[in-house]
Amino acid sequence: MNQLTDRHKRIIDYLRISITDHCNLHCQYCVPFGERPKLPMADILTYEELFAIAQAAAGIGVTKIRLTGGEPLMRKNMLQFCRMLSDLPEISDLALTTNGVLLASMATNLKAAGVNRVNVSLDTLDPQRYARITGKQCLQRVLQGIDAAGRAGLAPIKINVVPMRGINDDEIPALARWTLTSPYDVRFIELMPTNGWALQRHEQLFMPIGEVRKRVETIGPLEPLSHIRTRGPATYARLPGAMGRIGFIAALSHHFCKTCNRLRLTADGKLRACLFAEQEVDIKDPLRQGASLQTLQQILRQAVAVKPERHNLNECNARPIGGRMMRAIGG
Repeated sequence: MNQLTDRHKRIIDYLRISITDHCNLHCQYCVPFGERPKLPMADILTYEELFAIAQAAAGIGVTKIRLTGGEPLMRKNMLQFCRMLSDLPEISDLALTTNGVLLASMATNLKAAGVNRVNVSLDTLDPQRYARITGKQCLQRVLQGIDAAGRAGLAPIKINVVPMRGINDDEIPALARWTLTSPYDVRFIELMPTNGWALQRHEQLFMPIGEVRKRVETIGPLEPLSHIRTRGPATYARLPGAMGRIGFIAALSHHFCKTCNRLRLTADGKLRACLFAEQEVDIKDPLRQGASLQTLQQILRQAVAVKPERHNLNECNARPIGGRMMRAIGG
């Protein structure tokens, strides 16, 4: 069996593909205030180009693909692309990260197209607060989308929450209680200094996972789920009698880089071995110049070869994603 490893002996078997940088929300910690630039469509990889890269990656050890954006459900004909990916025999897990706004009408078709599960980004259960954070009043549509995903069999459903001091930190217990009555994974993710609020007010807004965990424990004692072994970033626990799980992702306070197994493909055809590294490896130009499958695999190996041992967000205050907006990277 082929296996892709980096210089730190980590197995890289997970490719995150950003299929668009377009988004139907304007979340303040993702997009700089007042800015809404988008890549020209000519710069965004076609589905055929994306599939060629996915096929090359599958041939050298990638078994898991996650589609991201921007908002991936906004791109036309993405269901057909999902079917193409799910037909690759090496791919055992096809997942999707979405803001959930369009999920209700697409959940059943996503399942039929081979998507196994979804992550939904949702930071609040309050409609007015949702509108302030995202710029849109569509919380009810997101909640309907989550329900539809559950009925369609997209499981486990993971709800990704970014706690921000003074913004939504008072909702941590309510969001955690969601797991008492629903089989969802509610995952609390430390705010990372990327764009918008996150970059300009990071010190003010940041909440370490240790503090978040204490807020959750005001509901009841947490049972650690140490038997759940993944190479993903989350550690899991459960409230007494809960149907779902609570996840904690400490990107800054306890970085998880030593188990990182992922490679990212941006919407405009750049490979990033680390979300916060400046270095990118171009795969679009060689692809459009007729690169063979073997050449694409060499470029993928080249990107993995420069994967750093860990991110350096704790040591520097520089803009960590090279001036890109998060939605163009597929964070």
